[in-house]
Amino acid sequence: MVDKRAARYKWLIFALLSMAYLVVIFHRLAPAVVAVDMMQDLNAGPALMGLLASAYFYPYALMQFPVGLLADSWGPRRTITAFFVVASAGSLLLGMGSTITEAMIGRLLVGMGVAPVMVHTMKIFTRWFRLQDFTFAMGIFMAVGGVGALSASAPFAYLSNALSWRWCFVAIGLFGLVVTAGIWMFVRNRPEEMGFEPPEVMVSAGHTIGSNISLWRGIKTVIKSWRFWPLAIWFFFSSGVSFTFAGLWGGPYLMHVYGLTKPEAGQVLAMIAVGMVLGSPFLSYASGHLVTSRKAMLTWSSWIALILYSILAFLPGGLSIPFLYLICFLLGIFGTAIVIIAFTLAKELFPLAIAGTATGLMNLFPFVGGASMQIVSGIVLQSYEGVQANYSADAYGQGFLLFVGANAIALLATLLIKETSSPMQRTAPGGFHRTGTE
Repeated sequence: MVDKRAARYKWLIFALLSMAYLVVIFHRLAPAVVAVDMMQDLNAGPALMGLLASAYFYPYALMQFPVGLLADSWGPRRTITAFFVVASAGSLLLGMGSTITEAMIGRLLVGMGVAPVMVHTMKIFTRWFRLQDFTFAMGIFMAVGGVGALSASAPFAYLSNALSWRWCFVAIGLFGLVVTAGIWMFVRNRPEEMGFEPPEVMVSAGHTIGSNISLWRGIKTVIKSWRFWPLAIWFFFSSGVSFTFAGLWGGPYLMHVYGLTKPEAGQVLAMIAVGMVLGSPFLSYASGHLVTSRKAMLTWSSWIALILYSILAFLPGGLSIPFLYLICFLLGIFGTAIVIIAFTLAKELFPLAIAGTATGLMNLFPFVGGASMQIVSGIVLQSYEGVQANYSADAYGQGFLLFVGANAIALLATLLIKETSSPMQRTAPGGFHRTGTE
């Protein structure tokens, strides 16, 4: 019999962790609509602004392995609580700092502090939710992340106009501390800690690399496999471009080239979040019911993203506002939501015993790509017209050529990805060489 108290309590845990994830995604994309204001207030050119925005991604990526180990030693509740205090402090420093150095330190702390939320939330959910409930819970959890992306666009633009971008980051830092307190007081790693019986059928929460394979052997097997690298390259370039346009230069581009106000630019960029929220379930359904090849979905999505960024690069100032809405919506689907299919591929490319390790390693590449692309794009923009208050359509067109090249590489990488649509390919004795050195 299901304990009604446990059933209610798990949704309280879900709500608190979802609020934390909303903050994670908000910070990831927030610079886009306030980049112009931040450059003016901090006396920073595009190169420094790119470095500031990227400061979130490097610590986030580098902390994935350590926080994974802390899941077993400290436990998810303690780890998320401690790290989210750091993230909240970083947000406060970002809002209150008077120099670009202080702002960078603040954003570094944010990236470090939000690093454990996703992985540790999944670990907690595996203890509290039955298998049939886990998938639903994770779907809603990811949708809340989409709300975080949406809140970082038009709502953030309106709020920053009313309060200034500084007070907005201070407010989100204080909100993070409230969420942290709620997690510490109410979240528990497993039902038994509250005196509840565990779910009758739980999601497997075993070691991601299997009981018979050591951690280091699993990592070695994955990185030596030819299956790993084409998809890793795709993640680096495709997600790197998405993070850079949606999370940094999309806002300044719309304001400088098309003369949009900050709220108007936020409304256009909000279509990326809308496309992500609507596209994620659609692509997931299509992958299982309408299209037999996940590789083909990734290839065609990469083609579409390449075409869209080519339009922005070669016609940077010649597009109508409604068409810009459409481009951003399509980028939300084929440039952002498509990662659901890519992560499914990452899991299926390897035997179950090391699928978790492969997915974890793959998860580093979007953030390293985002950090690298934001820095390089800022340098490209600044090298074209120097440091100034406004940049021309030609300057942004040159910057977007970087996105075109990156998406072209991502597209070529999809052609080298091994197909996983057939279950027989994954289970047949010849489907994977046990040495992992192919």
